[in-house]
Amino acid sequence: MQTKNLITSLTLGITLAAIPVLQSHAQIARTPNLYNFTGYNSNGNKVSINYSTSSFTGKPLFNYQVQKQTLNFTGDEIRTVDTEIGTLVSVTLKKTVDTGNTTFTLLIPRVNLGNNIEAKVETKGITTTNRFSVIPQFNQGQQQTYTTINLKGTAQSVAF
Repeated sequence: MQTKNLITSLTLGITLAAIPVLQSHAQIARTPNLYNFTGYNSNGNKVSINYSTSSFTGKPLFNYQVQKQTLNFTGDEIRTVDTEIGTLVSVTLKKTVDTGNTTFTLLIPRVNLGNNIEAKVETKGITTTNRFSVIPQFNQGQQQTYTTINLKGTAQSVAF
């Protein structure tokens, strides 16, 4: 009787070992590398933002468009900082030597695409006016002002 149980156990074990293991349906952690957003600024003008973490040249690209003005940035012109609230991607929209500059910062939230190639995303854009004067006594008080814009769009994973 013990021999019969042993043979049955061995047969069952060999049968189970021969069954192919099915692939798990666990989510793949895939990070986007292309972001497209639109929104409206405080003047009611449509703003379009396109940002890719890389490109065919290997450098990041950032495109900022409002009305008929289009600004394109690449490589070191794009500054990124990882923070607790997401990645801050900044570009300088306007430079002056004697009155300051204007920057735009895109807040990129963490996105896991899983098995998808695209996900809908809502975020913020921040335009910062940095005030500066060549006259030192005018450089007192608040030197930065901010305007935020609500942005909606997509995060995608594409091959470059």
